[in-house]
Amino acid sequence: MSLALATLLYEWRRYMAAVVALAFSGLLVLAQVGIFVGIGKGFTAQIDRASADIMVLAPGAKALFSGPQGLPRRFIPLVYSHPEVTQVAPLDFSGGRFQNILTPEQQVKAQAAAKKGGKGGGPGGGTRKSEFVNLTVIDAIPGYVTVPTDYSPSMIEALRRPFAVAVDDTALKRLGVKKGDKALYNGKTIYVAVVTHGYPNIIQPMLVVSRDTLRMLGEADTGQRVGPLMVKISDPSRAEIVAAQLNKKGEGKFRAWTRQELADANASSMLDDQIIGIILGFSAFLGLLIGVIITWQTLRGAIMANIKEFASLRALGVSMGDLRNIVLELSFWVGIVGVLAAGLLTWVVSLVAAAGGVPMAFPPLLIVVVAIFLIVIAMLSGFLSLGVLKNSQPADLLR
Repeated sequence: MSLALATLLYEWRRYMAAVVALAFSGLLVLAQVGIFVGIGKGFTAQIDRASADIMVLAPGAKALFSGPQGLPRRFIPLVYSHPEVTQVAPLDFSGGRFQNILTPEQQVKAQAAAKKGGKGGGPGGGTRKSEFVNLTVIDAIPGYVTVPTDYSPSMIEALRRPFAVAVDDTALKRLGVKKGDKALYNGKTIYVAVVTHGYPNIIQPMLVVSRDTLRMLGEADTGQRVGPLMVKISDPSRAEIVAAQLNKKGEGKFRAWTRQELADANASSMLDDQIIGIILGFSAFLGLLIGVIITWQTLRGAIMANIKEFASLRALGVSMGDLRNIVLELSFWVGIVGVLAAGLLTWVVSLVAAAGGVPMAFPPLLIVVVAIFLIVIAMLSGFLSLGVLKNSQPADLLR
């Protein structure tokens, strides 16, 4: 075992402040990026979990909601003509005003609470709610391209009924409904037939309806242009090849993406937003500043506390260059422990966020970048602490 690692193991209390500073610096960046990316995935969860292997977007689109929107309807048979394509369906979105409907008993409770100046209870507990919601569409057919893979046959069957909607469990309290309740959507009566899990959206609640229900609500897209096309192929392992062939066939009139390629583009699009970029840049700068200062002072104090040991090494003939290498190696190991601590803290925070219905997602590339960022902070702090070694004079051992 190297002297630097042994020092860290046996005198870990001296370096705990540096490890904690690095851990919270990493958490500061990871948590914010995780929330922003998670918000984006909340909008696209219905698509990311569908059985589609390829998505066809308008040319020039940089992500699902970034760039030109919509395609001519005539492209559907063009995509279908590929021999490996088995299903093609347009993705349809809508949005409107959602209001819960109170039963007579709930109205009595609401009136009593209003007189007392209080608030109603939980989902369906007697409070009148009004929220703007987004609608997304599935074709209520088991195994169809627009249906998420975690939808059970009973859920799909329930959504086949007219005016049936699915709501995520994290949105029930916000909308003031529970399973089986009726509500109003743009003045038309709907009812909550399905409660889903794992589709949180902290910006706007998302309702899922069948394509037939959307048509009965009068909001189906029946014009000459349709939304992005969801494509299912016979062999999902050939998605990249088929996407390239469709792009060649389209001659620039559309662009085919694999599902993973589009998911990565959606995450990057969220992080490329100017406001989000400013927030993350400031967080990274703040994390760098705090991490360097605290880690530097901690390492400097630890080296000063062990200055006699360093003087003894010099008296034994160890060169100043080797002592500097020991300090830098010690800084590196402090950085490694800080990375592990940051990962543990971020995992705990993500569990707490998930329990509260806040989605978080962490792109692998981001985790690698933050890990390198923390190690660089530790190494920079170690470099700034090298000046203390000048006090390790062998003559001081005689005092």
